[in-house]
Amino acid sequence: MQSILDFVAAGLLQLNVWQVIGITLILTHITIAAVTIYLHRSQAHRGLDLHPIVSHFFRFWLWMTTGMVTREWVAIHRKHHAKCEKEGDPHSPVIYGIDRVLWRGAELYRDEALNEETIKRFSHGTPNDWIENNLYSKHPSLGILSMLVIDIALFGAMGLCVWAVQMAWIPFWAAGVINGLGHYVGYRNFSSPDTSTNLVPIGILIGGEELHNNHHAYGTSAKFSSKWYEFDIGWMYISILKFFRLAEVKKVAPKLKLAKQVQEEVTENTLHGIITHRYEIMTRYASLLKQTALQEMARLQRNPEAKAEVAKLNFISQHITQSEQGLNEAQRAELAESLSQNKALAQLVAMREELFRVWSSSTASTEQLLQDLRHWLQQAQQSGVQSLEEFALRLRRYAA
Repeated sequence: MQSILDFVAAGLLQLNVWQVIGITLILTHITIAAVTIYLHRSQAHRGLDLHPIVSHFFRFWLWMTTGMVTREWVAIHRKHHAKCEKEGDPHSPVIYGIDRVLWRGAELYRDEALNEETIKRFSHGTPNDWIENNLYSKHPSLGILSMLVIDIALFGAMGLCVWAVQMAWIPFWAAGVINGLGHYVGYRNFSSPDTSTNLVPIGILIGGEELHNNHHAYGTSAKFSSKWYEFDIGWMYISILKFFRLAEVKKVAPKLKLAKQVQEEVTENTLHGIITHRYEIMTRYASLLKQTALQEMARLQRNPEAKAEVAKLNFISQHITQSEQGLNEAQRAELAESLSQNKALAQLVAMREELFRVWSSSTASTEQLLQDLRHWLQQAQQSGVQSLEEFALRLRRYAA
């Protein structure tokens, strides 16, 4: 009788509470690794290819611990990138609000998974074999119920808590925190045209997904860390798999390459270098705008009658580096009105929009883009604004 009670209380392993907590954290971390390495970096963005054994292990593990279907997750995530912060984005805080995405992100995921058009359009290249069609996709609940039985058998009554944590882990951390807070708070290395942020520079808890702004800047890169002080544990695991020839990295973010001297001739190589590093360039330009606004503030603060102008410049300096999607309608209107009253900043903003158009055109030929770039550089160097002239000279050093 005592042995039966012991089994009910602690299962086959007979572990104490702290041991069960430790194992639970390990199990959930494996799930995080499966999401970021297999679903996200490999399947959704093709940043790496995984050995079939590794790929199928992750697929099986996710079936057991989340019930997620590969083609649904991939399709929804690709649609997020295609429609980011715009109408149609499956889980944008800009559209749905931070509270709904953070706390009910799993509901948004399930709703979008029912959209057959999304799955059909964005799921190309995902597994379509017999086991996917007859087990993983057809019976997703069977996996998580099997995990429940295994948890109870191994940990006894505590197995119910282990299973509950496993089931809540991805909906909270991935669907809530990354999709919500990763577009709401944090720091930005790159001025990508969205609100994506890096939550922290050390990406361990969520497998490196914390470096979300880096990912949006270089979506197909298998490596999410960018700065020397950033750590992406997902990339560490990929490097280990690569060492054992269980993974092949296909794409990483390109390293910035500058010619030692300013190039007199602006060539296609210059153009491609600028397009490749466009978000890094826009980040530098945003810093230029903010610095100019602060310099104007310092100049006007000596004049006690310029309080209104100083207040407007302060507002500009606080919001000029944000993406347009990160501002509400009132803030956008106030920013436009403030800029209209400062000729120097208005000129810089207009030049920024012209530079953005150099790489945003989807129909212009290389020759046309090259002509537009040369025209922009000429305008910048003749602007009479020293910081802009120096910026243009630096652009002439970019290379693919």
